[in-house]
Amino acid sequence: MEKIKPARLKKGDTIGIVAPASPLYNKSDFIRGKRTLEEWGFHVIVGDHVHARHEYLAGTDEQRAHDINSMFKNDQVDAIFVTQGGYGSARILRYLDFDLIKQNPKIFIGYSDITAIHLAIHRLTGLVSFHGPGMAGFNPEDLSEYRKNQLFKALMLNEPIGEIELADKKKWINIIHPGEARGEMVGGNLTLICASLGTPYEIETEGKILFFEELDTEPWVMDHMLSHLWNAGKLQKAAGIVVAECKDCEPYKHNPGFPVTFSLEDILEDYLKRLQIPAIYGLPLGHTKDLATIPLGVHGFLDASNGKFIIEECGTRS
Repeated sequence: MEKIKPARLKKGDTIGIVAPASPLYNKSDFIRGKRTLEEWGFHVIVGDHVHARHEYLAGTDEQRAHDINSMFKNDQVDAIFVTQGGYGSARILRYLDFDLIKQNPKIFIGYSDITAIHLAIHRLTGLVSFHGPGMAGFNPEDLSEYRKNQLFKALMLNEPIGEIELADKKKWINIIHPGEARGEMVGGNLTLICASLGTPYEIETEGKILFFEELDTEPWVMDHMLSHLWNAGKLQKAAGIVVAECKDCEPYKHNPGFPVTFSLEDILEDYLKRLQIPAIYGLPLGHTKDLATIPLGVHGFLDASNGKFIIEECGTRS
C-alpha cells in the first residue's frame, strides 16, 4: 500500500470532532476541550452525533461511522480529532468508507480503543494517522505541557519528531534486549491489536517496529495476549519492539484460582528476550498523563542498547 500523508495542521485550520467509541461521562469535558482548541486558534466543527448515546456507545454504529465519513468528505475540515476512546471502534469499521478516506487524506488522531480504526486505515488506505490524545482531555487538569508540546510537534512542525524522550527524568527505560532496528511504526493498544487478527484489518508486523501499550490489565492476561501474537507469528516478524508504559497492569487483589506470581516485566522479558531483536519498555506512549503523539506508518529508529526510540520521518506534508 502506497503511503499517504495528511496536510500539516496550521493555526486557523478547522478541526472536526467525532466520537467513535464511548460517550463522554461529563459533557463539560467536551466543552472545555472545544474551548481549548479555539483558544489555540482553530475552528471547530462538531459531528452530528457526538452527543448521542446508545447504551455504552456514543450513538449507534451507523451514526458514529457517519460522523467520521462526513468529516473526511467535508472540504472545510482539515483534521479529525476524537473525543476519547473507551469501547466500540471496531464495531464501526464495516461502515467506514475507506475509498473516501483514501481520496481525502486528513490528520486523524486518537488512541486506546481508536487503535482499531488506525489499523484499518493503515491497512486499507496507507494513510498516516496519529496515536495521540482525545480532545476531551484538552484542559489544564489533564493536559500536561509535555502532552501539549508533543501534540503540536507531531501535527504542526515541518520536521520529524525525533527522539521520544521521557517526560519525567526520574523514570527510566528498561532494555529488554539490546540492538538496533529501523522500520515503519505500527501498533497501539495491545487488546485491539490482538482483536485485529483474522480480520481484513489485521496488523502487519513484518520488518516493522511494533509498539503497544495497555491499561488495567493483569499480567496473566498480558501473557495471554502476547501468546496470541506469538502463535500468529506477529512478534517474530517484527524488526524491533517498543513497549510503552502500561498503566496499572498489576495483579488484582483477588484469587483467580492459581498463583499470580509473574510481574509484567517478567512476562515481557519471557516473550521478548527470546526473540533476540531490539526491545525496550517504558516510553510515554500509553494511558499516562504525559503521552507523546506519534505518527503511525512512518519510519523510526530503535536504539535499544541505549534505550532510545527516534521518529525519523515527518508524518505530515506541507
